Amino acid sequence: MAAELIINSRQKEAPINGIFTQVVCTAFSNHILVVLTQYGKIGTIISLLPDATYSDISKPMFTTKVLLGKDEALTHVYAKNLVTLISLAARNRPVLLASALKEINIGGIKAMKEMIKSCQVW
Repeated sequence: MAAELIINSRQKEAPINGIFTQVVCTAFSNHILVVLTQYGKIGTIISLLPDATYSDISKPMFTTKVLLGKDEALTHVYAKNLVTLISLAARNRPVLLASALKEINIGGIKAMKEMIKSCQVW
């Protein structure tokens, strides 16, 4: 009899705007971990927590906090953009995003979002 996996993980790699990009998504019982890198490093770690006090489910609110790395406004914006959908699909589980990106732009964020969706483990 095969043992059931406790931790489920998927990985994908592809060029985004000509830059080799890797994503690894791992589902734990209490968090989703997404590592998105163009350097082969973990980089900045951002925590994304669903706001339990917000009442309108059609417009969810999330709190972001940089746990490690440079805390800039752009970091919070792209983190919410990339992983809000994951948290909602995973029944409002918190998400940790580790990102080491060379270039951040709208086209790249959209492509990264699709890459992350293709590694769905939640």
